[in-house]
Amino acid sequence: MRGDAPGGPIRWRLHLRAAPERVYDAIDSDAGRAAFWAEEAVEDHRAIRFRFANGARVVAPIVARERPRRFVVDYFAGRVTIELAGDGHGGTDLALRHDGVDDGHWNEVHAGWLNVLFPLKAYVDHGVDLRNHDAQRTWDDGYADQ
Repeated sequence: MRGDAPGGPIRWRLHLRAAPERVYDAIDSDAGRAAFWAEEAVEDHRAIRFRFANGARVVAPIVARERPRRFVVDYFAGRVTIELAGDGHGGTDLALRHDGVDDGHWNEVHAGWLNVLFPLKAYVDHGVDLRNHDAQRTWDDGYADQ
């Protein structure tokens, strides 16, 4: 968001046409996360085991879940809080905050969240997957549509 800078939290807001329950279910289910976030994102013992198109893997412990308004996970050495609120017209205002990202990775992580949020919007609002699923064309290779 405007004013965010390395050393501080990463913050993004996104409006979705889908209801908060639909958005929450995408974020807090194996099938939902695999449809927009990672190639695989399976929950096991209150932790999500992510596998990305480039082969990277990360285990993200779930800190809190309050359907349909709040989901918190420890992710890539930081804490991510996703809050959902109805917009009064059947849609959702999403607020994401990622705390604890070190200065050396801040710019990449900041931009990287768009690679999660826009596919989320495409999935819940339009039922499509924007990602290319190509291990030869990943974020590491400069592609924004991994």
